[in-house]
Amino acid sequence: MAINFSGRHFPSNIILQVVRYYVSYKLSYREIKDIMVERGIHVDHSTINRWIIKYAPLLDHRARRRKKPIASSWRMDETYINAKGQ
Repeated sequence: MAINFSGRHFPSNIILQVVRYYVSYKLSYREIKDIMVERGIHVDHSTINRWIIKYAPLLDHRARRRKKPIASSWRMDETYINAKGQ
């Protein structure tokens, strides 16, 4: 299943780069906008928001299909926290 980028004003590689910045790093839409302006690409933060809403779930679905399971089950150890000696 290919992701459809038809009707967009920016090339698919720009859109994918912006979405990757958002999901990989803890950046706001305005910070990503500033990064793209430094690279000579002027895109509004509301456009970035729409791209994230549309393309991030599609990319997540594609990545999860290719991801191999690490183990059949896992468990997390319990953690105890002492507060004022109790």
